Order: sequence, then structure tokens, then C-alpha cells
Amino acid sequence: MPTVEDQIRNVTNFQDLIETKLYGEVNAVCWNRKLSGDFSEIVQKIETEENILIIDEEKLKSLQLSDAGQVAREILIDDLKTLREFGASPILNLIKCYDRDDELPFFATDVYSFHVDHAPIPTDTYLCTYFGESSEILPNAQAEKKVLIPKIRQELRKLYDGTDDGFEAFLSEYFFDLHYEAKPNAIPINLGIGNLWRLSCEYPESEVIPCIHRAPKEKHGECRLLMIC
Repeated sequence: MPTVEDQIRNVTNFQDLIETKLYGEVNAVCWNRKLSGDFSEIVQKIETEENILIIDEEKLKSLQLSDAGQVAREILIDDLKTLREFGASPILNLIKCYDRDDELPFFATDVYSFHVDHAPIPTDTYLCTYFGESSEILPNAQAEKKVLIPKIRQELRKLYDGTDDGFEAFLSEYFFDLHYEAKPNAIPINLGIGNLWRLSCEYPESEVIPCIHRAPKEKHGECRLLMIC
């Protein structure tokens, strides 16, 4: 059975992060970083009533910060710049919580569920948590597609009103086929604070298995500071 070491490659710089080849079971690359600066100060200085707030550079630059807060701000701005120069479209989010999907008691399709990202073209997901709870990934060998679990598949068929030929399209249309269930004794991998990750996505003709991941449950009263693209 593939191990975590078979799945993840660790690197020490941005160039290796983007250039490390993903293939077969290798579907995640981590640039391990120990960041200086006070990111909690930035979180505390930004007031919002929204569950998710996009923070732009103008907002960051307007904050009155201590020396440690300024160091953190420069790291954020530099990460945004580096990813944009690479050709990505990074977004810095302050997150209280994501919307929950509780319409179906047996199948949630929100980001708190283990899932893979899907794209119509070759691409990867980049993300970094600077403050708060961090995301998790799950080794593919420790997960099972929810739509292949007989009990869940049976319930989904009850929702479907169409011919048998269209059932798989139905699962795809409503994103059911992107979600996974952790197997018994599965051990999720915490992505940590400050590390910049590259996770494989599902897209047509990809030769890499997509990386299964989920958003964490936030601590009460604590926001997350997350960059993602």
C-alpha cells in the first residue's frame, strides 16, 4: 500500500515547488517554511462581519502594525507577488467559517468534507495557512469515493430522476463524485502553518491521482488566514 512518503515531495524553495513533477501516486508538494512575523496581529486588526473576507494589498498596507506585524505583512505581499508572477491568481482570505451543506443528512458537499478539486484544464491548487487551523490531506489509499459506497450510492439513486445512462452525469453535475470517505483507521495529514503547498487537481487526461483534502473546523472565535489559488 502506498505510504505518505510515496505521495508527498518536500522542497526548500518556490522554484522547486512549481517544477517538481507530479506523477502517479505523487500528488502533493510542500515547501516547508518557518515564517517570522506576527500574523495574529493582522487577523486582529481586520474587523469583518462576513464569514469570508478577501484581503487585498491595499487593505494590508493600510494597517497600522508593530514591527512583527510589518514582517508578516511583507511576507503576505511577497507571496502574493510571487504567485502572480508565476501566473496564478492567489486570494488571501480571512475566514470565520465556510457555508455548510446539510441538505442531505448522508452526504455533505461542502469543503469540510474530504474532496478533490476539479478543473477543465491542467492545473494545481496552491495554498498556505498563516494563522488558525490548517487544512488536511488524506492519503488516497486511506479513502474511498463516497459514490462507490453501496449505502450512499443507493441513497443517491433515490434522489435521481432519470435513466440509468444519466446517473453518472448526475453525480458529476452535483459534485457528488468529488467527495471521499476516510477509511477506518485513516490518518489525515495536517498541512501546518506557513508551509506553501501544491496539490494535484482532477482534470481530463491527468496522469496524477488528485489530492484529497478538506478544510478544518475552525476554533470558536478564531479566524483563519489562508492564501489559495
